[in-house]
Amino acid sequence: MTNSEKTDLQNRAASHNAAQFYATRLGSYDEMLSHQNEVQPHWQHFMEAIEHMGGQELDGRRKESQRLLRENGVTYNVYSDSGHFTRPWKLDPIPLLISAAEWQSIEQGLKQRAELLNLIFRDLYGRQNLLKKGRLPAELIYAHQGFLAPCLGTLTDFSRLTIYAANLARGPNGNMWVLNDHTQAPSGIGYSLENRSVIGRVMADLFQDAQVQRLGSFFSALQKGLAQSAPHNKSEPHIVVLTPGPLNETYFEHAFLAAQLGFTLAQGEDLTVRDGKLWLRTLEGLQPVDVLLRRVDDTFCDPLELRGSSQLGVAGLLQAVRQGNVSIANPLGSSILENPGLLAFLPGLCRYFLNQDLRLPSVATWWCGQAKERDFVIKNIDRLAIKPINRGGTNHVIFGNSLSREQRSELIDKIKAKPYLYIGQEQITFSTVPTLINRNIEARNSILRGFAVSSDDSYQIMPGGLTRVAANKDQYTVSNQFGAINKDTWVLTEEAVEEHHPPQPSQNIAIPAITEPLSSRAADNFFWVGRNFERILGVTRLLRTILVKQTNLMNGYDSDSQQCLQVLLRALTHLTVTYPGFVEMAQMSPAQQHQEILSLFRDQQRHGTLASNIQSFFQAAFNIRDLWSQDTWRCIDSMQHYWYSQVVTMEHPNPQLIRYLTELSTRLAAFNGLAAESMTRESGWLLLQLGQKLERSLSLVSLLRSTIVPKQPDTQLYLVLEALLEITDSFSIYKRRYRSGTRLPMLLELLLADESLPYSLLFQLKNLHEYVSKLPRHSNKNRLRREERLVLKAYTDLQLCDIDALLADNDDGVYDNLDTLLSDIAQSLWNAADAIAQTYFNHISATHQLSPTWAEDNL
Repeated sequence: MTNSEKTDLQNRAASHNAAQFYATRLGSYDEMLSHQNEVQPHWQHFMEAIEHMGGQELDGRRKESQRLLRENGVTYNVYSDSGHFTRPWKLDPIPLLISAAEWQSIEQGLKQRAELLNLIFRDLYGRQNLLKKGRLPAELIYAHQGFLAPCLGTLTDFSRLTIYAANLARGPNGNMWVLNDHTQAPSGIGYSLENRSVIGRVMADLFQDAQVQRLGSFFSALQKGLAQSAPHNKSEPHIVVLTPGPLNETYFEHAFLAAQLGFTLAQGEDLTVRDGKLWLRTLEGLQPVDVLLRRVDDTFCDPLELRGSSQLGVAGLLQAVRQGNVSIANPLGSSILENPGLLAFLPGLCRYFLNQDLRLPSVATWWCGQAKERDFVIKNIDRLAIKPINRGGTNHVIFGNSLSREQRSELIDKIKAKPYLYIGQEQITFSTVPTLINRNIEARNSILRGFAVSSDDSYQIMPGGLTRVAANKDQYTVSNQFGAINKDTWVLTEEAVEEHHPPQPSQNIAIPAITEPLSSRAADNFFWVGRNFERILGVTRLLRTILVKQTNLMNGYDSDSQQCLQVLLRALTHLTVTYPGFVEMAQMSPAQQHQEILSLFRDQQRHGTLASNIQSFFQAAFNIRDLWSQDTWRCIDSMQHYWYSQVVTMEHPNPQLIRYLTELSTRLAAFNGLAAESMTRESGWLLLQLGQKLERSLSLVSLLRSTIVPKQPDTQLYLVLEALLEITDSFSIYKRRYRSGTRLPMLLELLLADESLPYSLLFQLKNLHEYVSKLPRHSNKNRLRREERLVLKAYTDLQLCDIDALLADNDDGVYDNLDTLLSDIAQSLWNAADAIAQTYFNHISATHQLSPTWAEDNL
């Protein structure tokens, strides 16, 4: 579209109804139009406001929403996107609007459908009357991978389809159709809440005017429903969210829901089954689990009875369910309800169970396991979408009209060979919604995912849901894995909107606080966040000092510092453990030295580099995303964004690197300060501090051994000592305290034995001794544990040392006494780190079954 055409459109829009103008000129947005092709009233005022706002203002609000999403760490991982650990969530500022009258019909349909599928589930894993009476063909059920024979007999009174989701699209007749059902581990609830939080902020003026139904009551119902499903402790149940881990596409949602609802986020390795009960491994020992909100697929949940190769589940979980000691939402085996072949039978089953017609019809579906339906599908294959009933792998939707003659013939042969494995579906035309694309409003195909949650023996429906639109025009695959754009969904109401607040005590009385147990996996990550933080900080400070000296030498300053620079470069190799590096400096040309520095700066694949440590820091922090305060996480995200944006574009001359390292050091200090100010002094903070103090001690020992232990010529010694004071940020303190030239005995007194200096080794060891003694004790409470003894030994050895004796002259070019002390301290600290890991962190091999699973035998 040319500029003159855009101007013409703007002029015409100013003199016409804005909503009607967009609908007729830029494309018919079915969601905006009624059957009479007129703009629906609830879109009228909104689109006029959008038109008044203008493309530039609207795009500004889009950018603000993306900024908020990035700061909140909202991501969706794309499996094929190997270049990124996470991908930002895409959110359009224009919501989908649904009138109160239409939503009432959708709400009733979703509620009915959830109740129906729950009844089908309980029958298939209970009495199986549907199969016995022939209301469902046995082949349809037993040929589907979601039917799990080991789950027969696991139903209890609280086995219920807790969360249900359905993908909806508007059909040609203007009514909503169900494309498919999600019952295994439905995703999108957390993203819907985050969408509302962001759009409610960036579009606050329109949100308030529109009288949008709030989401709070739905999440309260979710909390209540999960608590009601607990087998025993229904008043204060321990609810755990089981996640596959940070590489899962929707990991953000897992962490977000756990944090928002007050649940524990755990991976399979954090859990264990003992005596028929499910337990969470924590620093304090085993904690019982009452309810498991799983985000792991059925077959991966128990490697003993289901998929033997699974690393994601808990061995013995099904047995704990059989004994009625834990409730799982959704129950294992519920993925059978996602069988698309069931869609053809739901109308009849709805009349059988509920004596009602199906309020939300499914897209027309024919299961090929029946001769009449099979022949119909084959005859009309050019007009249908063909789907295998089992998803995954190479199984995907095949559009008959896109096939060549040979491909069509091959597909028909497959259907005839195993007809029960295929369905045919009507190809429906998606409704479109207005979407902001490059500052212009364009039509995009859309899908709405609605949600239901079980509570009080019924189902409550989220007023809205997760709306997704295709990234490209005329694209029919609407999926976040294919770059879909997300929208908030506004369900309007004519009544006054009431904010939902959690129930409050009737009197102003104190209620007991809940201390959430810290899982062993989370403790491990806190520990490594601290260690990687100190590794980054140590390398950053040393590298910056080196680059400053190199720059000064190139500019003709500090001509005497060449030998000092060589000492620092060798220290850099020792600190990063990237041998041979600068240890063999005599064999390196200046160009090779420069390349080595660049490698230490940006090579993520090389262990010990700054880039590698930063990546490890971000990953460990992301693994415990739910345990950081909002400001601390924004600081982590800002640091990550700065690192990746700079490292890609930086040309790496020394001044540019120096500026970057200075900024990185400032951001590290900000994280350290926020963590110190926002974290309660509980187990997570304790492990974070232990990691920091341990790594800073080891870094300082390495630095001193590589710079001071080898005797330096007097002409160079003071330069090395001043560099050490700069690296440890202690130069001004040294000058104030000693008021003399830099001398080795005073420097050692300061950096080794000054208990009041935060960077001194004695300060680190004193704090390490204090923090290690506060770790939970599992046994031998009257004796020092191994890690305590090791840290105490290092602390005591340093306290008892004589600085003068450490510098005794042995005429061999090395301060042997100093080297022995530092070496012994380092060994004690490495052993202490191993002892902490063995005692408190998970190092457990997965348990596997000895024979193939039932599902694997029958595929």
